[in-house]
Amino acid sequence: MKIEAAVARAKSAPLHFENLDIEEPRHDEVRVRIIATGVCHTDMAIRDQIIVPMPQPIVLGHEGAGIVEAVGESVGKVKAGDRVIISGDSCGKCPSCQVGLPSYCYEFFQRNFSGGRPDGTTPLSIGGEKVHTFMGQGSFATHVVCHDRNIIKVANDAPLELLGPLGCAVITGAGAVINSLKVGAGKSIAVFGTGSVGLSGIMAAKLVGAGKIIAIDLRDDRLKLALELGATHTINPNKQSIPDAIKSITGTGVDFTLETTALMPILRLAIDVLALRGTCGFVGGAPEDSELTFVTSHVMNGGRTIRGIILGDTNPEEFLPKLIELHALGRFPLERLVTFYSFKDINQAIEDSLTGKCVKPVLRF
Repeated sequence: MKIEAAVARAKSAPLHFENLDIEEPRHDEVRVRIIATGVCHTDMAIRDQIIVPMPQPIVLGHEGAGIVEAVGESVGKVKAGDRVIISGDSCGKCPSCQVGLPSYCYEFFQRNFSGGRPDGTTPLSIGGEKVHTFMGQGSFATHVVCHDRNIIKVANDAPLELLGPLGCAVITGAGAVINSLKVGAGKSIAVFGTGSVGLSGIMAAKLVGAGKIIAIDLRDDRLKLALELGATHTINPNKQSIPDAIKSITGTGVDFTLETTALMPILRLAIDVLALRGTCGFVGGAPEDSELTFVTSHVMNGGRTIRGIILGDTNPEEFLPKLIELHALGRFPLERLVTFYSFKDINQAIEDSLTGKCVKPVLRF
């Protein structure tokens, strides 16, 4: 069948709308009509060849939510008409998948960052030309064909227009705080960067009863929003020294830091301000050759921990329904992060995201 998609054909160039051919689902695949999808900075980093060099033309987008239209013969978890969120692909068989951590799948990069299926094919084409997909979905399109492991079924009354970002940005920030760092009641945390990932982390820190929750950003409007969502303190590095401010707030340092910017000097700061036995988690999509230097005695003698985090160490099928329930109860106000755009305005949404005009653009179809 024919679909409409926003296709990336050149580094740093606007996306172009094209009418593509999409294959019927294979036996273990699902076709989903997209209702809404988030726009993530990772999409633009892939378009611009910053993280890994992925093949073009490519349909980006990896925060899709929609309605199942067709399923392959071996798919039993969803049926036509079901409402779903789409997350990343995984093999379902490796040691990580077997313990419910599909984001550390041994085939994660092959399945999500190769531009198509593990066998090298892709469900999209135009005039015989292969069109690649991202993160096993490519949700900057009216329809996607993806593996059934990408799919998380949600309730019939779930607000699909809001839920797409749960599959990446929100699950990353909230999962990092709740699952990876395991921030406890009364513990202090500093969040570096208040985009959708950082603000999701702040909301999660409030949920788990953290004590001092410190938001760090260059934008005062973002810091104001962070305070409204649960931060107890804010730091603007243009106005004060981060280490001095954290020492003033905590006395010694913070128990946890969450670094979301993918900038190595900021990650170094996030390590430097840790209290004794503190833990720094970092989530940003930095280039593959990024290297970090830190003072080893500071880390070793203080029993400090540095750890990378992918998609919040979550099993999306278990974690996302919990976040949806918390949202329904008014305890996780995801809507405060979202600005809606029409699909036809995707390039404006991208520009507004990159300039910081909005926190989390969501495209409505």
